[in-house]
Amino acid sequence: MSVTQRNVQRATTGSSRVLLAGLITACGAGLAYLVNLAVPAVGTLTAAVLLGVLAGNVPVLPPSTRPALQHTTRWLLRSGIVLLGLQLAVSQLLELGPGTVLAVLLTVAVGFLGTVALGRALGVGRGLSVLVATGFSICGASAIAAMEGVVRRRDEDVATAIALVTLYGTLAIAAIPLAGPAVGLTGDRLGEWAGVSVHEVGQVVAAAAPAGAGAVAAAIVVKLSRVVLLAPLVAGVSLTERRALAGTGGTRPPVLPLFVIGFLVMVAVRSTGMVPGPALAAAEVLTEIALAGALFGLGTSVELRALVRTGPRALLLGLLSTLLIAGTGGALLRLLA
Repeated sequence: MSVTQRNVQRATTGSSRVLLAGLITACGAGLAYLVNLAVPAVGTLTAAVLLGVLAGNVPVLPPSTRPALQHTTRWLLRSGIVLLGLQLAVSQLLELGPGTVLAVLLTVAVGFLGTVALGRALGVGRGLSVLVATGFSICGASAIAAMEGVVRRRDEDVATAIALVTLYGTLAIAAIPLAGPAVGLTGDRLGEWAGVSVHEVGQVVAAAAPAGAGAVAAAIVVKLSRVVLLAPLVAGVSLTERRALAGTGGTRPPVLPLFVIGFLVMVAVRSTGMVPGPALAAAEVLTEIALAGALFGLGTSVELRALVRTGPRALLLGLLSTLLIAGTGGALLRLLA
């Protein structure tokens, strides 16, 4: 076989694997949507991760498709993060009031820095600690995907952080409505607490739903105010990494990955008020589809045996981070909002 024939064969095989990976992620996202329809308490994104973990730990995926699946996952995640910017307008933040905005800012700061410190105290690696801190304090798996490109970490750290976000975010869906009345947070205020404390957007909606439609609306706006802090947080960590690598010859990460810049551009576009409602609705659907497919793909990379080997320290870090963020958010809302 000539060199040209081998190159053609290799390209054809690669294209086939990419198409198969796309089909697999589409099926995963579709199944997650059906799970959400059947069990509304389980959000589409949460279901996508769980289905991905299941698919990745039983012998159903051909090993040859995994590299293409990782490429597809990365593309979908970054596209989803860019589109996520269209869900947030600056005017929404201004409507929250200075007390609530300050509570969100302080909760994110305490949650991120506190989780990194807890990880150091527990002996958890810095890469995993930063990823967990980002996912828990900002917006779950999407934030982890944005941060993993600028922080030094192992590949398994990303999968572990995603698994922890899914586990503790799912538990929060039940815990927040139960604990709210006990700490004096009910109605719309309980929605704000869910928005400032729970990890994924879908999990936030599910946690606030028992308190009514007003609580859900409040929860979403507060949650999106955390999402907008993704860009400055990634930039801050990136600058720290660049300083640490200065003079070592190592490849320094960009100050802001291109897709995070795209997210900020979409926030600016939405803030102009010129995007028609149908386009925003379509973008919201596309965002969920992209993120569901991406989180299914990320789930397939979670090796349960590796997660077990990580041991109780990572699980304890996730628990303590969840309690820290929920406790700080609830206290600050009562004090400032």
